[in-house]
Amino acid sequence: MTGFSEKKFHSRTLSIKISIKSLNHRYLDWNYNGTWIGEVENRLRSICREKVHRGRIDVFIELKLLNQSSWDIQINENLLEKIFLSLEKSSSKLGWTLNFSVDNLLRIPQVIEIKRKDFSAEEIAFLERSFKKTLDGVLQQRRREGREMGRVMRECVLNIKQSVKRLEKLAQKQPLLIKDKLKRRLEELTKEALPLEEALIEEAAYYAQKYDLTEEITRLKSHLKYIQQLLAPQRGEPRGRKLDFIAQEIFRETNTISSKSQDTEITQETLAIKGALESIRQQIQNIE
Repeated sequence: MTGFSEKKFHSRTLSIKISIKSLNHRYLDWNYNGTWIGEVENRLRSICREKVHRGRIDVFIELKLLNQSSWDIQINENLLEKIFLSLEKSSSKLGWTLNFSVDNLLRIPQVIEIKRKDFSAEEIAFLERSFKKTLDGVLQQRRREGREMGRVMRECVLNIKQSVKRLEKLAQKQPLLIKDKLKRRLEELTKEALPLEEALIEEAAYYAQKYDLTEEITRLKSHLKYIQQLLAPQRGEPRGRKLDFIAQEIFRETNTISSKSQDTEITQETLAIKGALESIRQQIQNIE
């Protein structure tokens, strides 16, 4: 599911802007950009995993340090002394006047190292709280989108249930089809040099198995009952993968029914089920 949230936060030592974007994805895909925050990124990723199980999560953090004590400056005095002595010697020899500014000093590699100090426990807690608040905004949008997806899928399930009911009525014609097939086959067998009774039993078993839709329809009804339970609004746990699996099972049973029957009305109902099921499967890819 999709969502976006961007918020700014300020503390005594930090000013941050956090942007979080959620896109559709089969699995959880974490992507971080922005100011380097070291190990804190892993802590934020763990917070995200507790609340998000599927989706591409793009996180951007812009961080500013408000306190000068947050910086650590190290000067390589030995190197600096050596540089000045060499320059002084050269300037005396060549008769130059040595002028050296702070800007010149900062440009010399390995003389001055300026780096940010590690975050304090207080700053880490501030970053985590800020991230949670921003993530809550994304989750609110995802839940709103999820409710709409659930409504669409529940409508599709109801349509499938209506098709299954019609399939049950149409399936009652199957015994007549079996009877007609056996009658024609019996006429053929009487012309063949085979034991009639044994051949008839085999043919009856074959057609009964081939054209009986009872088991498939029973399993379809069971799957639909379960998918309705998964789509219940009060369920809060992740269910995307369960829905994906049960949708595949419904598709498989529908295919079996279609292959077993030569009745055009049954074929039309299976096509209707597949159409509604495809809509469900498209939505499933986007939910938890």
